[in-house]
Amino acid sequence: MAKFETEKLRNLGIVGQGDAGKTSLVEAILFNTGMTDRLGKVDDGSSNMDFEPEETKRKITISSKLHHCEWNDHELHIVDTPGYTNFLHDTRGCMRVLGGVVLLISAVDGVKAQTQTLWKWADEFEVPRIAFINKIDRERANYLKAVDDMETSLGCRPVAVNMPIGQEENFKGVIDLITMKARLFTFDDKGTYDEIEIPEEYRSEADRLHMMLMEACAEADDELMEKYLETEELSQEEILRGLREGTLTGVFTPVFCGSATANIGIRQLLDYIVICMPSPIDKGIQYGTNPKTDEPEERRPDPKEPFSAMVFKTVSDPFTGRLSLFRVYSGTVKSDSTVYNPNKGCSERIGQILLPEGKKQKAVSEAVAGDIVAVAKLKETTTGDTLCDAGKPIIYECPMTMKPVISFALEPKSKGDEEKIFSGLSRLTEEDPALHIQRDEETKEMIISGMGQVHVEVAIEKLKRKFGADVILKEPKVPYREAIKKSVDQHYRHKKQSGGRGQFADVHIRLEPRKRGEGYLFIDKVVGGVVPRQYIPAVDKGIQETMHKGTLAGFPVQDFSVTLYDGSHHSVDSSEMAFKIAGSMAFKKACEAASPVLLEPVMEMTITIPDECVGDVIGDMNSRRGKVLGMEPQAGSQVVKAQVPMSEVLKYAPELRSMTSDRGLFTMEFSHYEEVPSHMMAKLLEQFKKNDE
Repeated sequence: MAKFETEKLRNLGIVGQGDAGKTSLVEAILFNTGMTDRLGKVDDGSSNMDFEPEETKRKITISSKLHHCEWNDHELHIVDTPGYTNFLHDTRGCMRVLGGVVLLISAVDGVKAQTQTLWKWADEFEVPRIAFINKIDRERANYLKAVDDMETSLGCRPVAVNMPIGQEENFKGVIDLITMKARLFTFDDKGTYDEIEIPEEYRSEADRLHMMLMEACAEADDELMEKYLETEELSQEEILRGLREGTLTGVFTPVFCGSATANIGIRQLLDYIVICMPSPIDKGIQYGTNPKTDEPEERRPDPKEPFSAMVFKTVSDPFTGRLSLFRVYSGTVKSDSTVYNPNKGCSERIGQILLPEGKKQKAVSEAVAGDIVAVAKLKETTTGDTLCDAGKPIIYECPMTMKPVISFALEPKSKGDEEKIFSGLSRLTEEDPALHIQRDEETKEMIISGMGQVHVEVAIEKLKRKFGADVILKEPKVPYREAIKKSVDQHYRHKKQSGGRGQFADVHIRLEPRKRGEGYLFIDKVVGGVVPRQYIPAVDKGIQETMHKGTLAGFPVQDFSVTLYDGSHHSVDSSEMAFKIAGSMAFKKACEAASPVLLEPVMEMTITIPDECVGDVIGDMNSRRGKVLGMEPQAGSQVVKAQVPMSEVLKYAPELRSMTSDRGLFTMEFSHYEEVPSHMMAKLLEQFKKNDE
């Protein structure tokens, strides 16, 4: 492969909602650039990019894949990203290292909620974008509606660079609005076309869109604007200059169209990717922090600068070990060299540098500023870490990972598999930071949390396939709490005599409720030494050990104070242990008398939904005992803020998907504890009793 300078590199993400045709577009790009000798298809399982068994089975992209190709003397590093809500966190992780993105929009479905999320992330990471409206050959395809959708739903300025000749079954080719030539395709999968003059029935629409394109390009550059105001005309070279400037600055978004599966419009898209998308040099200086001084550091995208890179993805394999993918921001790194990881404070040995090619890799001797490459078996490095020159350390900021929205309890299918399960899951969390594994100390369950039910199910399938560990998924137990509603005074005397030294402790305590969230408080009001100083901490300890198992249903008791105000002791038989037991028993008896109640965890939710689904979602939220705190309008959607009991939303992810036709997104985190309504508390206590039996 030819060696390309940094300015000839393009780091490109293919992003878009699920089922927009991203992987099909990548397959068409690889075929047109000669990287593959046939057009891979997702539907028949022959895709070069979706090769994991879980992807082939579901016909969706589950994790991002990388490939590269050459076009017009440029090298393109291409990242094929997931578009389904359950796996969008992977796309976000890749967005940080991309130079630009091609946003895929289905001509049938238009802009979905996932597209809006991706657009916001591209804004956040300042990634230039161009749009490709795909599936023009499908039933119900509507190119202009999809373009209008971009304007209303994304709040951007879409500018058509080509337009379709016909739609649905009448789709025949595309018109280039810069050269004002038409391309009629032969539909032979090879992308063969004849270039002709624009057919007469499309001339007026092409002229209208050409004029809009010219105006947009003029507005992107002051010099071009002056010329356009004078002559009302721009040359092809000037339009291309304005097109590039408008794309890089985000003044407008160029829009292309075609069909990825039929290989139509792909070569033209490639031409404009090279023209419009930024090189690493265009992206400019990268900013980070010096780990030694906490002062700002910067690196230019120059092979002669000190080496720096960010690891944006980890792939874990039981046979080849861990593969770390990183984007080089500055300098050069060679195979068989040593670099520094400032996040972990250690050196790492770089073995063979690899260029990812779908499921394969190609060995290369070095990587320069702008390259995206991989290296195997780094010992300490994980996703989000920086690698750099030890003499010139820098840490790049890592994008925040998304919070899981659904959790399941894991149960091994075979006894004795716990170690294998935990080891396998630990490896899976290395490559998927949005997957969380923890052991709940309270319920003693192993909990797996993810971005949705399918996300968790896929992780379990991988666990079985890669690590031979089979588990059953169950709904996790809700971590209820107990509290008291009234103040109670309680006296308890612990006296035990069975020959030899006995046990004696006598305590008087007052148990009082506190405000929700205020926790536990122990107050010492003993006077006159009736309980010696050395025994008072033992009373406190006895209460603290007992409060973890309440008298109502065995859940921890919270938000109360205990005042020790009186008692007595024996000069021989009293001891720390005796007072600990007395404190514990006094607390138990006081709890039983203090009108104990059950508390449930309440979650704070942020739900993003299309306008037309608001009524359904709010009605559903009310049926779950939720409180809607407010709504904020966004382009084409609403953001609903709500608080709802955890027990009501353990399986909310698939239910929201059903209500919104997979156009809803939500995040959820713990907010506070609230008292369970009395009619529900009786049912719950009965259920707990049955479970115990």
